Amino acid sequence: MKINSKSRFSLKDLLRRWLWTGQLRQKDCTHRAQVLIQETDLYECRDCLASGDAWFHLRLCMACGYVGCCENSKNKHALTHFEHSTHPIVRSIEPDEDWMWCYADEAFLSPE
Repeated sequence: MKINSKSRFSLKDLLRRWLWTGQLRQKDCTHRAQVLIQETDLYECRDCLASGDAWFHLRLCMACGYVGCCENSKNKHALTHFEHSTHPIVRSIEPDEDWMWCYADEAFLSPE
């Protein structure tokens, strides 16, 4: 399979997409217009801190800036935020990762 040279995904991100979705090709996302936030200074899940829990990885809501823990964390606060707010796109704020995920379309997105 030939990988598009314009893709900004790392090999690690392509592998992650394949493991999570079973797909190597990027799916379309109909929610890109909801990407309003680009950065954050917050690098903690405040909901986990409030309950005394730890988190595994952090996700930034691209609509409102909420930072929540990932699906591998006990509380899955980023997913819960999507389910209550319908803000579908999150970005990993882990070091060396800049991929985004659309919960609604179940699609990895490259940064634009």
